[in-house]
Amino acid sequence: MAKQNVSEQFVDILVRAGVKRLYGVVGDSLNPVVDAVRRNSSIEWIQVRHEETAAFAAGAEAQITGTLAACAGSCGPGNLHLINGLYDAHRSMAPVLALASHIPSSEIGLGYFQETHPELLFQECSHYNEMISNPQQMPRLLQTAIQHAIGRGGVSVVSMPGDIASRQAPEKSVEHALVTSRPSVKPGDEEIEKLRRMVDEAERVTLFCGSGTAGAHAEVMEFAERVKAPVGHALRGKEWIQYDNPYDVGMSGLLGYGAAYEATNECDLLILLGTDFPYNAFLPTDVKIVQVDVRPEHLGRRSKLDLAVWGDVRETLRALTPRVKVKSDRKFLDRMLKKHADALEGVVKAYTRKVEKHVPIHPEYVASVLDELADEDAVFTVDTGMCNVWAARYLTPNGRRRVIGSFSHGSMANALPQAIGAQFTDRSRQVVSMSGDGGFSMLMGDFLTLVQYNLPVKVVLFNNSSLGMVELEMLVAGLPSFGTTNKNPDFAAIARAAGAYGVRVEKPKQLEGALKDAFKHKGPALVDVVTDPNALSIPPKISADMVTGFALSASKIVLDGGVGRMLQMARSNIRNVPRP
Repeated sequence: MAKQNVSEQFVDILVRAGVKRLYGVVGDSLNPVVDAVRRNSSIEWIQVRHEETAAFAAGAEAQITGTLAACAGSCGPGNLHLINGLYDAHRSMAPVLALASHIPSSEIGLGYFQETHPELLFQECSHYNEMISNPQQMPRLLQTAIQHAIGRGGVSVVSMPGDIASRQAPEKSVEHALVTSRPSVKPGDEEIEKLRRMVDEAERVTLFCGSGTAGAHAEVMEFAERVKAPVGHALRGKEWIQYDNPYDVGMSGLLGYGAAYEATNECDLLILLGTDFPYNAFLPTDVKIVQVDVRPEHLGRRSKLDLAVWGDVRETLRALTPRVKVKSDRKFLDRMLKKHADALEGVVKAYTRKVEKHVPIHPEYVASVLDELADEDAVFTVDTGMCNVWAARYLTPNGRRRVIGSFSHGSMANALPQAIGAQFTDRSRQVVSMSGDGGFSMLMGDFLTLVQYNLPVKVVLFNNSSLGMVELEMLVAGLPSFGTTNKNPDFAAIARAAGAYGVRVEKPKQLEGALKDAFKHKGPALVDVVTDPNALSIPPKISADMVTGFALSASKIVLDGGVGRMLQMARSNIRNVPRP
């Protein structure tokens, strides 16, 4: 067997861990690793235009596949650019391995050209962050980093000087079996018994679900039926729990709708299932609260708990449901279902009233048409800001669609890079980037990555020439909007100039045909939709202190927008509710 250098050994271990792609930008200290990738047919180097895109793409790939993804940046400025995307991946619990290439080992600490200290820079956005300073550390250090990323769900960073990467690897290095999946975590019998007693004693139980309910839809529905509980969700829980849910009462939070807030505040036992919902102003303070989470550090950090349960949602409910008494009283559930339907009836007119004639185009209408036309297994990546609102209210989950955004980190410019990572996992699957003009223009250079690799991502650009969510924040705080206006080009013309399909839509009657044509196009496409910047209305009585980091303390509805097909589902769910 031919002798390997450290870079070749590094790449071989990534391949053994299941990594298919390494996203990044080539450069000096990183070149030995990139060359090792070039000579290894089992892994692909994905050349992006900005390292932030590399990290976002890797994070999206990890969320789609549930397996380890990887990105890399050269020394100094190169790996510094990774940090924002790595923060997002880490807070999304996406297993990502980041290689932060480093300056020559003999120069570390001497103020060398492009010198930084990656082991300090990435400390807060990683579970593991160490530097390879000697070939003897390979492969154990990389294997340890991989196991941290997969086992704990998040980012591991390995920094490696370029000269170390080029050295000969030890002939008898220690390689052990790699952990490539996470186990289930079942709570102890004592916790299950405590929870059973609390459920049996409660008259009104509400479930509030987050992304931790992934893979537990059937178990949540069975438990909800047994105890007649309304089921609300956070934004990250929407795709996992809203579909085929006869107990659905909508979403809580600033972007919320329906009766989720009422259901969580009017029960006498609230069970938080797999959610790290950050806005504690929406959570009750006068009801009993139980939280179930696989990450013990999440337990109790948003609200005072009466019981903390460390475990997977699915395993917890499988153990709990057969033990609890069947409740026959549906009064609370039916009342919440009716409130939910009534609430949706009250706002649905906002997107049905003359929207087909309204110019500039209502963004609600764009999202509604997009939801109708997109594939049943489409992946939507969603920019932070108003695109979050339209995704939350109009995209209809069905158990096959995916919705990915910077929902925990809240970064701009995430949708296009995440679409790149999502599309690389399956070129035949429809991937739609719901981009705002602010976010898209921030990392617009990586639209060229779509063209370079002929990735069939469809960018639907909600172009209101403003930073809409920031403008809303200013207005709610009583400030005049300032610095929120964008002077935009014809983005469709830019797309065509780059070699992609591009069309600009300024009238509602053009929208459906434009989207259909873009979806039929075999390669990358951009639909630049000129939308109404005044699509929001704010309640007349709202004070500045009501909004702090998107947490309302008094008024719980800020955005008056439609809710798409959710109204149909709500109407269906109350067919059997007794009428007064």
